[in-house]
Amino acid sequence: MILPREKRVPDIHKIIALLRREIRNMDIPIVTEISQRSRDPFHILVSTILSLRTKDEVTRQAAVRLLSEARNLQELLLLPEDDIARLIFPVGFYKTKARTLKQISRDLMDKYDGKVPCDLDELLKLKGVGRKTANLVLTLGFHKPGICVDTHVHRVSNRLGYVKTKTPEQTETALRGKLPKEYWIEYNDLLVTWGQNICRPISPFCSRCAVLPYCKQVGVARNR
Repeated sequence: MILPREKRVPDIHKIIALLRREIRNMDIPIVTEISQRSRDPFHILVSTILSLRTKDEVTRQAAVRLLSEARNLQELLLLPEDDIARLIFPVGFYKTKARTLKQISRDLMDKYDGKVPCDLDELLKLKGVGRKTANLVLTLGFHKPGICVDTHVHRVSNRLGYVKTKTPEQTETALRGKLPKEYWIEYNDLLVTWGQNICRPISPFCSRCAVLPYCKQVGVARNR
């Protein structure tokens, strides 16, 4: 029996256990996929930049093309900006991202001895790197604790009733205060995968949702 939504309690331990089981046969986020093939923090940084405001399938193809031509920082520095733009097209804002990748590469070479820093504050100093990107590089590239919050993580965390926030930045702060640290690294992968497949932005598949007994369905007006 599923309780009325107002009486449900978002038990995060049970939710995490259910999500781990349920997503096994689902497509994982593209940056996670790339990190499983290569633990190189530079590859993860590049892929994350490409993924911003871009569908995963487009990101996947663009990342493969670019990283086949430029396998490391030094090779990317040698590529003209126009070639980078051509290789990553049609990712969103591909010309801007080509400039950003070029500038990041220069800064890494000049200021960090050609290495991606493993510190959140230092990552945030890089052009075009926000908290989402920085946290993803930390967790996937260096396996260091971090909470990466994108639109899926923000939406699902609030929909569950686990946090009550208005922006991804507020969600990250709230999660840092209450999410057990043992779940920090995997939280993004679990909720992004769930958000892309089941807990959709509009009309989520609540009838197929394994975590429904623990979800308050905050803001859900209609579902499938």
